[in-house]
Amino acid sequence: MNLSKHLQHKIFSTLSETADELGLETYVIGGYVRDLFLHRPSKDIDIVAVGSGIQLAEATAKKLNTQVHVFKNFGTAQLVYKGLEIEFVGARKESYRANSRKPIVENGTLEDDQNRRDFTINALALGLNQANFGELLDPFDGYKDMEEQRIVTPLDPDITFSDDPLRMMRAIRFATQLRFYIDDKTFAAITRNKNRISIISAERIADEMNKIMAAPIPSIGFKLLQKSGLLKIILPELEALKGVEIKYGIGHKDNFYHTLQVLDNLAAKSDKLWLRWAALFHDIGKAPTKRFDHKLGWTFHNHNYVGGKMLKSIFKRMKLPLNKELKYVEKIVNLHMRPIALVKESVSDSAIRRLIFEAGEEVDDLMTLCEADITSKNDEKVARYLKNFAMVRQKMIDIEEKDRIRNFQPPISGEEIMSTFGISPCREIGDIKMAIKDAILDGKIPNEYGAAQQMMLEVGQKLGLKVANLPSQSKEENGAED
Repeated sequence: MNLSKHLQHKIFSTLSETADELGLETYVIGGYVRDLFLHRPSKDIDIVAVGSGIQLAEATAKKLNTQVHVFKNFGTAQLVYKGLEIEFVGARKESYRANSRKPIVENGTLEDDQNRRDFTINALALGLNQANFGELLDPFDGYKDMEEQRIVTPLDPDITFSDDPLRMMRAIRFATQLRFYIDDKTFAAITRNKNRISIISAERIADEMNKIMAAPIPSIGFKLLQKSGLLKIILPELEALKGVEIKYGIGHKDNFYHTLQVLDNLAAKSDKLWLRWAALFHDIGKAPTKRFDHKLGWTFHNHNYVGGKMLKSIFKRMKLPLNKELKYVEKIVNLHMRPIALVKESVSDSAIRRLIFEAGEEVDDLMTLCEADITSKNDEKVARYLKNFAMVRQKMIDIEEKDRIRNFQPPISGEEIMSTFGISPCREIGDIKMAIKDAILDGKIPNEYGAAQQMMLEVGQKLGLKVANLPSQSKEENGAED
């Protein structure tokens, strides 16, 4: 099979010419070739030379008048050309030690290089020398595996996964991204070697998890992680949600599969990575809060708050970011029950204001998650909830336009309270600010400076404070913004 028609970009003709001049047997290999067959766009090109990949890279960069980055310790080089990232390496063979995924590397042949690849679909190579330009070299029938949508290792899967356990995560990630199935023998080897994942850094595992999470149907990956036994090692808190317990004939839904359905529902609506993580974790507190009440049946009281408190240790262990991303997921998880409560009762303006205030900029994402959280098989019930959520969304828009609550800042500052009553920092300042905030959120006063100033004076008087310095004009009269 010759695929030269797919190698029309200038980079390939330049590589071919340079490789022949240097007398280097050269191939494009791996993901770029795979994605040609799958009609997936790819900007990453891996080039393998039987000899010095660095020499080929430097000579190619000179012809293209572009910069090359050389990594001598790894025997690799990289250049960027017209939006393509091209990585060069010399063909090599690898051997591994039991306690490390870092291989002992030696120079090798193309066959050696293809043998070390993780899966047959990633071992495909196209010749780049003039004599074999565009010819497919496929020693493991990777093309057939692509046609049959199968993921299988080139060599013994137990050796493949024991040597580099990250390949187990990659198998599941590719199955999720490409909607392929993992060959039975290959999957059985993942199950046997699952404990080897312990030698892989949390950062590399998290990178694969993020790629699974970003797939169109991320539940595929999490089901495979669970079935293989990897999930129990990597994320036991999610594994703990699996299963149904029955007492006195009363059962609860399987919260693991419910969570995955919510994740897929949300993924169909949003590609925000951390909102997807929030969907995965939204019920994470249900396992530790599960109780059976003889009157109520199964309860998961305060599971949203308990789940929110669990997140920091999970993120820390998994080496997920601990700054704004963690705070975002914590907020969504903590608040995810609030909109659901609003559709079960008459929706007051006060309740809407408080939700907008607490959710802030994340309120739209929160509503998207809550809509995804409807997993009932009763179509009438789903339609009713979605209609109610739409009503809540509209009410949010109306109230936000009128009261400007989303980015709410108290009209009266602590400094102004101290100046007005001539007091130093004390508890009464917080009491006054809280009273003003509650009055605005409850709709008792408008979100305006004048009304807030008047309330400050009234509350201060009730607290026994005396006015020491009252400005003769309000901020509005002075042209200040509230």
